[in-house]
Amino acid sequence: MIPDPSRLREAAGITTPLIGLYDAPDPEPFAPLVAAGSGAERCVFSRYRDWCAGRTLHLTREQFGCGGAGRALCGVESMEREDFVQFLAVTEGLKDSPELMQAWIDATPLYRQEHEHLLIGPLKSDQYRFLKTITFWVNPDQLSLLMTGAQYRAAPGDPPPVIAPFGAGCMQLVTLFPDLERPQAMIGATDIAMRKHLPPELLALTATRPMYEQLCALDERSFLAKPFWKQLRQARGA
Repeated sequence: MIPDPSRLREAAGITTPLIGLYDAPDPEPFAPLVAAGSGAERCVFSRYRDWCAGRTLHLTREQFGCGGAGRALCGVESMEREDFVQFLAVTEGLKDSPELMQAWIDATPLYRQEHEHLLIGPLKSDQYRFLKTITFWVNPDQLSLLMTGAQYRAAPGDPPPVIAPFGAGCMQLVTLFPDLERPQAMIGATDIAMRKHLPPELLALTATRPMYEQLCALDERSFLAKPFWKQLRQARGA
């Protein structure tokens, strides 16, 4: 059964659209489509307004926009490794040294496409079998709620239900999950290079499909209908 997020969204007050990342053989069911742009529009997240308007970003190994997205999502190396390391570590100062940045790159696997097309956009119920992750755009209160939901069925000794790894914003959509078959969520939109494309109050929580199914299954027995959350919403005037 395809999960229905409406109860969760209503309880959380989430009005922004949920965004799926799909690895699919045919892009047509995801229309209307937009392609990766150039210049400032190369970033995956420059399409945030398109997502809100119901349009889907279409990426391929030939057209992926930013070189970082090409590498992280499509496995395309568009820069020499030494230049890439220098850019991240020295030009942008994201690690203490080029050696540390190189070690991080070496230790971080890339996403490997199963099909020719990657689609990032509004959820399509008839394409659920190709869905890899689901992203909620949330404020801090809503992030807290979803993180609590991710912990709801977790037992001591389970893999962490929520992770917050270092990496590019597009990597936080899928690449940095250790196992997409594991119920797990990732705090995202923490990459300072991509945040200019989002409203300043929003962060992301991206869930694997198993975790998304758990979140959508939360019912009145859970904290969604209990005093802590109701009191928080009342304090916010909701």
